[in-house]
Amino acid sequence: MRKLIIKNGIVVDPVTKTEIKRDIYIENGVIKDFPREKTIKGAETLDAKGLIVLPGLIDMHVHLREPGFEYKENIKSGMEAGVAGGFTSICCMPNTNPPNDSKSVNSFLLNKAKSINLINLFTIGAVSKGLNGASLANIGELKESGAVAISDDGNPVDDSSLMARALLYAKTFDLPVISHSEDIKLRGKGVMNEGAVSQRLGVAGIPNIAEEIAVARDVLLAKYYDARLHIAHVSTKGSVNIIRRAKKEGANITCETCPHYFTLSEDSLLNYNTNAKMNPPLRAKDDVLAIKEALLDGTIDVIASDHAPHSEDEKDTTLDDAPFGIIGLQTSLPLTLKLYREKRLTLTDIAMLMSLNPANILNLGNRGGIKNGFAGDITIVDINKKWVFTKDRIKSLSKNSPFIDMDFVGLPLYIVVNANLIKAN
Repeated sequence: MRKLIIKNGIVVDPVTKTEIKRDIYIENGVIKDFPREKTIKGAETLDAKGLIVLPGLIDMHVHLREPGFEYKENIKSGMEAGVAGGFTSICCMPNTNPPNDSKSVNSFLLNKAKSINLINLFTIGAVSKGLNGASLANIGELKESGAVAISDDGNPVDDSSLMARALLYAKTFDLPVISHSEDIKLRGKGVMNEGAVSQRLGVAGIPNIAEEIAVARDVLLAKYYDARLHIAHVSTKGSVNIIRRAKKEGANITCETCPHYFTLSEDSLLNYNTNAKMNPPLRAKDDVLAIKEALLDGTIDVIASDHAPHSEDEKDTTLDDAPFGIIGLQTSLPLTLKLYREKRLTLTDIAMLMSLNPANILNLGNRGGIKNGFAGDITIVDINKKWVFTKDRIKSLSKNSPFIDMDFVGLPLYIVVNANLIKAN
């Protein structure tokens, strides 16, 4: 029987909305009330004095690239990056080769993660067979084999009829549909946000409306069928306004954004930096402000990384030719802590956005809080630790980050997962 006591930390519990100094007792991976006796025989003890104790962070939007693209990332290296980022659980998207559209692929992913035995891996199955948007994948089979959501992320579901059927089938199995909301014809050959910077650089832009018109369609479908919809990587002020209004009207909708959308703007591409090329693209400063406001007022439910590894060779080319995407597992928490220091978010808000809300949206059981009976998944952070995100610190196989050599404040030191105390940094 594994026993762990975490002492003297400031414990942040989003369930009770408390931030107080107290001790935690974890027995066999479950948080328990302290026994009456003063000492617990055989318990390991960690002194967290001066540290913040959060419920284990959950990243619900990660691309691990395995199977098929292991030169970019694999399950083991992605998990190691997750540990360094303070995550106890990560959720992998289905755009692999073959894609996760069947029980066999889904089981492979879960069995591989189990053999590595590092952090929790949850799988997101495909909406359509082969991610080709033509016919539905076997959603029941995916659910039965362990998938916690479905998505064609990276390949927007263009066919409204197929999206409607996906919402209805997923509703039957109580699965959220995670939508990459984008009109790819409006995106065209765009490589960055359409605006003054794209004009200055002489490259094709992606207009805000390419995201917003697809968000509007998905919201209307979810409202009409009273189905669960989660909108991925929201990046524009217009999308925020559509989602905010739909929520006020009672739609069963949640959404996420990523740290790069509240940290960077399109100006990051002024030097043709391919490591700042992502989809959706970095937007204008007004959009950045709108994302921050939406985090503050609860319109946005989740902060996820959209960790998208690509090799250095793939990114070391022109802005037109480089693939979309950046890594983000190790920078998500410190970038979010910037909003705490700006007094835009409390630590409880961060625990909601990065732990409790993802757990609730994906039905991950008793995760996301620090109270009796919850899973003993814990992230322990020194929020005052100054450090530099140098290339040699990157655990991912890929190095495609616009944040390399950036100064950060706030670093996860330990995680607790599956009854194991693991040093993160």
